[in-house]
Amino acid sequence: MSEPNAFILASDYSPQLIPLLRSNPSVASSQDEHGYSLLHAAASYNHHDLLRTLVREFHVDPNIKDEDGESSLFVAETVETARILVEEINCDVSLKNHEGSTAEEKIRSEGEFVTIADYLKTVRSTVANGDSPTARPDGDVRQEEEPLPPLPPNVTVNMGTTTEDELPEEPDPAIRARIEELASRDDFEGEEGQKQLRELITEVVRGVERDVEGRDVRRRLE
Repeated sequence: MSEPNAFILASDYSPQLIPLLRSNPSVASSQDEHGYSLLHAAASYNHHDLLRTLVREFHVDPNIKDEDGESSLFVAETVETARILVEEINCDVSLKNHEGSTAEEKIRSEGEFVTIADYLKTVRSTVANGDSPTARPDGDVRQEEEPLPPLPPNVTVNMGTTTEDELPEEPDPAIRARIEELASRDDFEGEEGQKQLRELITEVVRGVERDVEGRDVRRRLE
């Protein structure tokens, strides 16, 4: 029986991929005849957990190049993917392909993902100014945070206090059960698990907002 194609598994982030890599770790750094790697596939298809796993667990070179001298940063299609590549797994933003272009320059010239080029420009400027990324206790690496921009002239923020009778009630047992169910899932820390958690939180917040609006209406009518 032939071994599954790791590049196809990486593109789909198939559940078969990680067991395959753990049984044969050398596959993690493999490249096809064009130099395309699993890291390129993970970046191209926005599989963020796979990017981290390939570098952190299987020690894949974050700057592994294809036949054009391009790292996975050159094929990123979202700012979040580029951020993870640069700030978490240390892709080199100054790396140039065989045509002498950096990822920022190539992406900008193609004109499709300009926001990624803008992000990479910001990173390059930070490095050029002598600033270095900050390492967090969990090993994540982020750029130094900039001060928050001022609010637009037509926007105000009102700070207030909440009285005891305005405090929320005990959590809805159904909501608690859904949270516990999510937390017990194997993919809770993965993209799908976190997506469902965000959706649940949004649903709860909207419910609280509706309750507050209802109380305000009742007060005006009383």
